[in-house]
Amino acid sequence: MLRAWRYLRLALHLLEGALTLLLCVPFCARPTHLRLRQRWSLRMLGILGLRLQFQGAPIAPGTMLVANHVSWLDIFVINAMTPAAFVSKAEVRNWPVIGWLAAKSDTIFLHRGSRGHARIINAEIATLLDAGDNVAIFPEGTTTDGSRVLHFHAALLQPAIACGHAVQPLALAYRKPDGSYSRAPAYDGELTLGQCLANIIAERRLIACVSAAAPIETRDGTDRRSLAQKARATIMQDIGCADGDGQP
Repeated sequence: MLRAWRYLRLALHLLEGALTLLLCVPFCARPTHLRLRQRWSLRMLGILGLRLQFQGAPIAPGTMLVANHVSWLDIFVINAMTPAAFVSKAEVRNWPVIGWLAAKSDTIFLHRGSRGHARIINAEIATLLDAGDNVAIFPEGTTTDGSRVLHFHAALLQPAIACGHAVQPLALAYRKPDGSYSRAPAYDGELTLGQCLANIIAERRLIACVSAAAPIETRDGTDRRSLAQKARATIMQDIGCADGDGQP
C-alpha cells in the first residue's frame, strides 16, 4: 500500500510540476521561479521518503557547485537545498517527464565528445554565474553506486576560473535512518530509470546527506586539473572514502 500510495503521489506531483512550468513560471519573476523549484524539489524528496540533511558552509550566489554523482535524485537534492542550473548529458533530455522538466529548469545539455559544443556550454555557464545563478556539475561524467568517487574531468571548471567565481565541493550520500549506506538510489550499471525508482520507493525511509565544503576561490590562471583534484579529494574525505574504491 505504501508503494502504491507513493507512485500515485509522485504522478500527481509530476503533473503539478508540469502545470507550474507551463502556467506559472512564464509569468513570474526569477526569484519566484527559483523558490517554486526549491519547494517542489523538497516535496519530491518527501514523497519518495527522503529527508534532506545538510551540513557545512553556506552557498553564496554565483557559485559553481561540484558534486559526486550517484543518482538522478541528485538534481532534486541540490535543488531542494539551493536552486541551481545543471550541466547534464544530452541523453537525459529524452527521459520520460523528468527530461522535459529538466529542460524547463535551466538544465544545460552537453553532447559528449564535441569540443565545439563544449565551448558553447562553457559560455552558457559563465553567463549564468555572472548573473548570480548557481551552476552544478558532476565532473565524474557518470554515476556510481555511491561507495566511491571516480576521476573528475576538469574541463567544465574552466568557466568558473575564467570569470573568477568560487567552486564549492558538495559531497552527496544516501543513508538509511541508522546511518548505514544505502545503495537504493544508485542509478548505475545496467539499471533502468524505472528499476531505480522502484528501489527508492521500496525503502521506507532514506536520508539524503549533503556536506558542503568551504568554497575554493579561483582566479584566471588557476590550474583546472589541480582544482578538480582538490575538489575530488575534499568530497572523498567528506563521504568517508580513503580512495576511489573505498566503501563509505
